[in-house]
Order: sequence, then C-alpha cells, then structure tokens
Amino acid sequence: MVIIMKTLEKLAILADGAKYDVSCASSGINRKNTGGLGNSKAYGICHTWSADGRCVALLKILLTNYCIYNCNYCVNRNQNDIPRATLTPREVADLTMQFYRRNYIEGLFLSSAIERSPNHTMEKIYQTLDILRNEYRFYGYIHVKVIPGADPQVIHKTGLLADRMSVNIEQPSEQSLKLLAPQKSLKALFAPMSLISGHIRVNQEDGKRSRSLQKFVPAGQSTQMIIGAANDTDLVILKATEALYNRFQLKRVYFSAYIPVNEGPNLPAISTAPPLLREHRLYQADWLLRFYSFKADEIVNIEHPRLETALDPKIAWALRNMQLFPIEINRAAYEELLRIPGIGVTSALRIIRQRRLASISYDHLPKMGVVIKRAKYFITCQGRYFGDVPSQASMIRNILVPPIQSFQPSLF
Repeated sequence: MVIIMKTLEKLAILADGAKYDVSCASSGINRKNTGGLGNSKAYGICHTWSADGRCVALLKILLTNYCIYNCNYCVNRNQNDIPRATLTPREVADLTMQFYRRNYIEGLFLSSAIERSPNHTMEKIYQTLDILRNEYRFYGYIHVKVIPGADPQVIHKTGLLADRMSVNIEQPSEQSLKLLAPQKSLKALFAPMSLISGHIRVNQEDGKRSRSLQKFVPAGQSTQMIIGAANDTDLVILKATEALYNRFQLKRVYFSAYIPVNEGPNLPAISTAPPLLREHRLYQADWLLRFYSFKADEIVNIEHPRLETALDPKIAWALRNMQLFPIEINRAAYEELLRIPGIGVTSALRIIRQRRLASISYDHLPKMGVVIKRAKYFITCQGRYFGDVPSQASMIRNILVPPIQSFQPSLF
C-alpha cells in the first residue's frame, strides 16, 4: 500500500483539526496479542511521556472536519471558511497500519466532527475499528471519541473494540453551553457517558465469571473541558469535575486552555493569550480531588471561587486554614499528612511505615521525599517548629509566593 498525495493532504487537514483535543493519555491496560500486529503495554499509549519515561506517540486525527454544529469555540464550526476533508474508515485504518509499520506510532486516537448525523459518524468510527481489529489484527491502543446522540448499540459495539472512549462535555455548565454551543445540552452529553459507565460496570462483573469475555472499554472513559472560553469560575469547573468522577467513574477529566480561533461577542478576543497557568492550577486541583481526598468545596468556595495563580491549590488551602497547622509529623494520621504542603502520597506512606520502627527526626524527612522548603512551615517534628518565620499565613505567603520576574525582551 502506498499513501497517495490526496490522502496526505487530507491527513494534514484532519491532524491539524485534532490538535485542540487533549483528552488522550496513557491507557493503563494490557491488550493481549493473539497473533496479530501491535500491542498495548500497561504504561499505555499517549502523545507525551509514558510512566516509564519514554516519549510515545499515537496517530491523532479527525475522521472528518465537516460538522453540522456551530459551536462558537470550535475551529471546525460549520460557519468557518476552512479547508474541509473526510477520510473513509479504510483510509484511517490503512494510515494507522502504515504509520505503525514504520514505527511512527504505537496507537490511534480517533475523533471526529459530526458529519450528516451523530449516528452516521459513529458508524464510520466503528467501521474503522472493525477493520483494524478484525481484518488487520491490530492490537495496539485505540482511543475513540463517542458522538452524543448516536445509537446506543453502535456505541456498545465500538466499545468492545476500543481501549478507551471519551465524551467531551466542553463546558462545565448548562449556561455556558447555551451561550457557546446552543445545539448541545448537558443532558444529551451525559446520556452516552452514563451508557458507557453502565456497560463497563456490567462487563467487569461478567468478567469475574468468564475470563474469556470480550472486554468493554478496559481503559475506562474520560472527558474534556475547555477553559477560558466562557466565564465559569474555577468553583463551577471543579464542582462539575467532582460530580463527573462520582457519577460516571471517569478515569480523567482533561482541561484545555481555550486558544482563540474564532471571533464572537461571547468569546475572548483573538489576541487573548490562552490561560495556560489557570489550566495548570486546575490540573493540580484535579490531582487533589483524585488522590488526596479533597472536596471541591475545600479547594475553592463561594468566598474564593477562583484558584490562585501565584500558589498551587494545596498551599493556598493550607494558608486559608492555618488553624489546622502546624501538624506533628510523628502523630498525624495518614489523611492529615496528605493535607500538608510538600508531602505527597508516597512520602506520607513512608512516614507511616517509618513511625512503626522509630520516631522521625527532621533530618529524615528529605530522604522520604518530603519537600522541606514548603513543608517546614506547616509541621512540627518531635515537637519543634523549623520554619524560619512564625506560623502565620501572611508571613508564610510572602516567602512562598514567587517574585514577579522582570520581562526579558527577545533577541530576535
């Protein structure tokens, strides 16, 4: 097979259109190869760094950028005058195989605009996976986007071939969707998420009774929110994130800083820079939700509806709750240790294990992975406080907030 120029031109258009979707990551699953091509190791397939430090790649592409919707924030909206292209399921499958054989990629991330109808588009996505899995015997990692409004049976049979699926809700509130994407609603977006969650749960239960049962979306589902296109506060975003984890057992909620690509009265100006630092703080807050037993109302609240950009969310929370600090390292429960800035899951577990053998001294903490330059203001060790300023929020803030860096003009 040879990639003809027409297909390469389509590939350039559709790969460029897919770059705004960030909801792909390591799979965390194994798909056993039973005589075909490819594999999906436990460290997964992604477009960035894997858990073992390797930079791995996947073909990230749209099936089509023709769209029946007119979402204000989307570069592929039907009113935009941009080059359009559509790949057939066979073309996507052939591209995937050729790129894999050349060692360019290790898997596929397949998304799509909505061409003609949700069901028509979802059926084409299924056909692509059917060719890859059953005809080409490809066992590499595949992540596909689910098209809301598609036939549940088509979604189910696609999920039996995919490793991960995602339904992007794009905006955290119904108000923002009505403002920027009036053809969509949270109710319509939640329907396929609920369907996938239910099928995963049933499949896992059935799998306990039959080891040969075909797995349904073994790497789970994820979603994406666009940050900065609307005026939703971080409180709204994190409350929505928390609800999604609790309701649909999502693996990840991804945040994508809005890149101004369209003009409109309800959108930031084209010259506006993407809110990358805000995106970073939201990811840190998401980490607290998933691994540190924080609630959204603790990280942000009505009095503080936005995350501080100068401080990470854990430090900002600690400074607002100094009545809880300092905490004695040798007596604190595991849950209390997780709340201390500079102490993570691994270092907290090490502290718990070490305390069973002997009392911990301050000098032991760096060896356990504790970031002393932050933690020392929130702890005591063997009854002694080691911070170089009193345990007061204002004084600690002055030390921990990084200084404003002066502007360095470019030489070019």
